[in-house]
This record gives sequence, C-alpha cells and structure tokens, in this order.
Amino acid sequence: MSARIRWTLGVAALGLALPVVAQKSPTSLLPPGFGEPDSSPAPQTEPTPSSPRPASTTPGATPNLRLDMSAITGAPAPATNAAGESEDDEELTPEELAEQQAKYDLPETARRSLDRIGPLTPATGGIPANGFGRQSGQFLATLMRVSRAPFVSRWGSILLRRVLLSQTDTPGDIGGAEWAAERAWLLVRMGEADAARLVVQSVDNDQFTPRLYAVAMQTYLASADPTGLCPLYERAAADSTSPSWQMAHAMCASFSADQGTASALLNEAQRRGRVTGIDYRLTEKVVGAGANSRRSVKIEWDGVDQLTAWRYGLATAMNVDIPPALMNSAGSHVRAWQASAPMLSLPTRLPAVEAAARLGVFSSSALVDFYSQLAADESAPDEFRDRSDALRAAYAGGTIGDRVEAMRKLWGGSGEAAHFVGLLATARAAAALPVADADPADVNALVAAMLSAGYDNNAANWSRAVAAGQDDATADGWAMLAVGAPRLVVDITPGRAGNYAEGRGVKGQFLIAGLAGLARIGGAEAAQLAADNGFSLQPRSLWERAIDAAAQRGEPGTVALLAAIGMQVTDWRRMPAEHLYHIVSALHRVGLDPEARMIAAEAIMRT
Repeated sequence: MSARIRWTLGVAALGLALPVVAQKSPTSLLPPGFGEPDSSPAPQTEPTPSSPRPASTTPGATPNLRLDMSAITGAPAPATNAAGESEDDEELTPEELAEQQAKYDLPETARRSLDRIGPLTPATGGIPANGFGRQSGQFLATLMRVSRAPFVSRWGSILLRRVLLSQTDTPGDIGGAEWAAERAWLLVRMGEADAARLVVQSVDNDQFTPRLYAVAMQTYLASADPTGLCPLYERAAADSTSPSWQMAHAMCASFSADQGTASALLNEAQRRGRVTGIDYRLTEKVVGAGANSRRSVKIEWDGVDQLTAWRYGLATAMNVDIPPALMNSAGSHVRAWQASAPMLSLPTRLPAVEAAARLGVFSSSALVDFYSQLAADESAPDEFRDRSDALRAAYAGGTIGDRVEAMRKLWGGSGEAAHFVGLLATARAAAALPVADADPADVNALVAAMLSAGYDNNAANWSRAVAAGQDDATADGWAMLAVGAPRLVVDITPGRAGNYAEGRGVKGQFLIAGLAGLARIGGAEAAQLAADNGFSLQPRSLWERAIDAAAQRGEPGTVALLAAIGMQVTDWRRMPAEHLYHIVSALHRVGLDPEARMIAAEAIMRT
C-alpha cells in the first residue's frame, strides 16, 4: 500500500475516531451568499470552478494567467459589430500584450512565494518554519475543516492563532493558496477576523484559487470591510457563479464614483431575482455610500430570521443596527468580529469586546483599554459606570485594601463568563499588588486573575499566601500555582494532590492531569492517582495517539492544532481529563511549556 493511500485512509479513520470530532463538518451560522444557500461554493467545501478548468493544488504548478486584458486590467472588452467581429483596427502582438500585462502584474522580484505563507516568524512570536514537520497537508486541512471553533480554552485559542499566522513550510501535497485558505477559514470561525485577513493578504491575488476567493469573501465580510473585495472581484467572478461577486463589483464601482455601472449591476441582479430582500437593500445601501450616489435606503429587518455573513458584514460596515435576537443567534465568534468594528459605537461594542476577551481574541490589556475609552464616553450605559469606577479603584486605589475591595466587585459578576471577564480586567492590577495577607477567597481570585493573563511570575510570588495548600480555603490557589507557576513554588506530593482531588470532581481530575502532563509528579504515582479518580493516562483513542506521536516527532504546529481539536466543547466541565493530560503533556514536550501551564491553570480556574 502506497504512503499516499495510507495517509488518505488515516485521515478518514481519524475523522471517524477523534473524540468530539466524530461529527459532520461544521455548518457555519453565517454561510456565504444571500439568504438560502445556493449552488455557489461555500468555504466549508471545495469550491467548484464555473469552467471545467481545474484549480491546481500542486506546489510549483504554473498558475492559470488570463491574457484577456478586460479581465486583468478592468478595461471594457473590445467593441464588436453585429457579426461579433472586433472593431479594433489591429490586434496587439504577443510582445505588446506582454508589455501591457507587465504594467499591472507584479515584477518577479516582488512576488511572494507560496512555499512559506504567514506574517509571523520565530523572532516575532511564530513557530519554526518546520513546525508541522512532514505532515500531509491534506491531513492537516481535514483537521482544520472538521474542527468546531471557538474552542473552550482561551489559551489554546491564543496558541492556535500564533500557529496559524506563522510562516511555516507549505506541505508538499497541498497548494500554497489552499493551505492559506484553510488556515484563514479556521481563524474566521475562531472569531479572529483580523488575523484571517493577514493570512489572506499573504498571497498574491493572481495566485488565488476558487476556495481562497470564497474564504477571502468570508474574511472581508467578517471584518466589515467590503472595500477589501475590490482587488478580488474581477478574477473571482470568473470562477464563481455566486451573485456575491457581482454585487461586490457594483459596490466597488460605486466606491470609484462609477454610479452608472453600479446601478446597472444592481438592476440586473434584481431583474433576474438573484438578490432580493434584505440582501439587496443592504447592497444598495453600500452603493449609496459611494461618491455621487443619489440612493437613500432604509433597512428594516422584519421577517429576517437568519444572520448571514453578507448581512453582518454590510450592516456593520454601514453602522446599521442588527437586531439583538439575530446577533445572539450567531455565536460568540461573531461577537468577536464585532469587537473590532471601529464604525460601531463603544456601547454597542461592549458585549462584543467582552466576548472577544473570553475567547482570547482581545488581550487583558485591550479589554482594559476599551473600558477606559468607554468610561470617557458620555453615551456609556448607566450600569457600566459602577464597573468603570471599580476598575479605576482597582488600579489606583489609595490602599491595598481599597484595590482588593474594588477587584472583588468586578469578580462578582453573575455567571462564569462575567466572573472570568472580571479576572481578565483585573489581571494587571493584581500583578501590581505587593504580596500581603489577604482573605483566602481573595488570594484564590488574585492568583486566578494573574494567571488568566499570563502573569505567572507575579502569581508565583503569592505561594506563601496560599499556605502550600494546607488551608482548604486557599486550596484552589495552591492547585493553580502547582500547575501554572514557571517553577516549583508550592509543595507538590501525590498525597496532597489526591487530597485536593477528593470530592472536587472534574476540577480534581484536571489538577492530576495537569501535574502529570507537566511531569511534576512521577509517572507511576500519576497513573495511580488518575486511576483512583476515574480516568487513565494511557492513550486509548486515535486522537490521543496522534497528538502523542506529533509530540514525539517534535511538531509544535501539529500538536497545537490537535490540542485545539481536543477542546471542542463549550464548557470546561464537559472536557475529559484524559484530553487535558495529553494536551498538556504534548505541549510540554515540544517546548510550549508556558502555554501548557496556562491551559492547565485555566482548566482549574474555570471549572
């Protein structure tokens, strides 16, 4: 059996056997196109070109360059007479045609290679170029497609974003543009619209494939930036039957003050019935924003029961209010898109920014900066004023007691989501506190706040305050430091770990899994503790064996991707302890120890 066949069978088997992954490919809540999905290509599947010409996915293959100057330059096609013959007096010679094309094409020295795609290098926070080893690109692409994002772990998402943005070697069995498309599409589904743009824009336009065009459409809509479609629509329309590219043409013509073309395209689409209802009105509103336009459109959402990417992107770009019911039905990743939309008012973006912070799209510092801007805004909601006052006191209170008391108000939100946002908002304030005697509950929260944003060294300074886990009231603080500190700062023994796990259910299992994965307790003792608490450290599923093997081969990119796939749940309490062990262990073994520690600590603090 050939290696290629074995890889194909392996991918199929993995898709059937992965825990949590054993399901259909995810259906986006924001599908492409308008209204009901049509036969046009969707990012979840391989797009089918409108012509029989297949898109090349072989590295190094010569791209299909179009020599029709009307397609390349945007110039109108030559006029023809009734017989269909050109009215031009003479045709361009091949040399003249090449000279004309050179005016619009990038010189060879300016073209970017598809062998390595991505903005991050090891010097700027990325992983090494060989971070995926010699893994099959088709295998990795399948993993990306079947994954259900967002993922439960904030730190796992932050790590995966870095990996997907890294300038890594393109695997040998997938084209560079296809490789970029899969990475960008996963980032979009994670709520990382801006990061997805960076990946899409890392590929020269003439190297795009139909799938990358489809993903680019989703990316620019998620970014609420219809102008980003303007360099793409002409070539994209040649490979797609979707009306979205025709509408992109209309909008871009309007942006260029060509209202005649824009109106003609809109009228043609409406006459053919390809674009109707809210989709047509939103497109018309964007066209109306162009130069010299006389269109004025009122948007009404009556009868609209689905928020598509087109509706979200154009409505947000035009600062049109989207009904809360539609936004709430779209998922937290869409809220994260909204968090970065500068055209929206600060009060409108508040819930979106908090959702983005929980997902890891926004950092703790970005969350605090946003709160500061909103606090200075006269339109800030009244209920936010108390939080902004507490936040100010948490950072600038006169005494340590005043600061902790203010933090306590922010930690007391209703539900786990609000509590976690409070921890993120106070992380830097907690890290700035001198170590002092404090209420045990406050010590636990201070340690959690610091670790939530990665202030692990500052958190380690509080090891004395948690009394090394001897006081049950500070046991959670001890547990988080046991796995989250960069060095051993608390006393860790199998007996103490077993005592903590007793009666704490999943949280106790997570402590044992984290300690075992970080090798902070012995192998035999860890295995016995796991068995005593109802789980096993031995790899029993195909996913567990796959992530262990990737760690053995030293592939941080593959490990990070498989780690995210192992966290496809919406609540930490539904996360198997076995998954956490193999994730932490694999990350630790490939040199991603900080991320391994933060994921282990996050599992304890959010359970």
